Amino acid sequence: MSDPIQPDEFQLFREHVADTIPIKSEYIEQFYHRPPPRPLPKSQNFNNVTKNTSITESEVITENFLDFYRPGVQLKLLQKLRQGHIEPQMELDLHGLNVVYAEETLKAFLIKCRKNTLRCIRIIHGKGAAHKDGQPSILKCKVNYWLRCYDDVLAFTSAPRWDGGTGAVYVLLRNSQKTSL
Repeated sequence: MSDPIQPDEFQLFREHVADTIPIKSEYIEQFYHRPPPRPLPKSQNFNNVTKNTSITESEVITENFLDFYRPGVQLKLLQKLRQGHIEPQMELDLHGLNVVYAEETLKAFLIKCRKNTLRCIRIIHGKGAAHKDGQPSILKCKVNYWLRCYDDVLAFTSAPRWDGGTGAVYVLLRNSQKTSL
């Protein structure tokens, strides 16, 4: 809600625009009625999250900072995700779980996010115990691989320092109401 304009501010505005001349035109832009958009048929099953296994776990290299995006994701949207300007709507805390249970939990969580048409989520995988050889935690490597396998995951990146840093990822999800052609 805006503040009311003070009389002295209004007078100052009137003084500055006093010498303006209105533009007179005989041309009026024609109004076009656009047809409403036609919804695409929903061909995806909302009970399942499709998992793409075209990549193998050995092909995925896990760095300290995780960053992944699919072709077609807008650069500005990706920058907002990296900078933490997109607020996660839900979060899942996986650290401390074993690998089998963590994968099942992640799949169930992604199904729930899809049903609720969520756009951005945060997954906490933890940083793991300090390894002598400098390798990242096992769960972090698995999450990096698992998220790449789901077609509904458009992008993910390590969270900003104030929201978990390299121990968590922000995940950008595909709009489940849209289907690809």
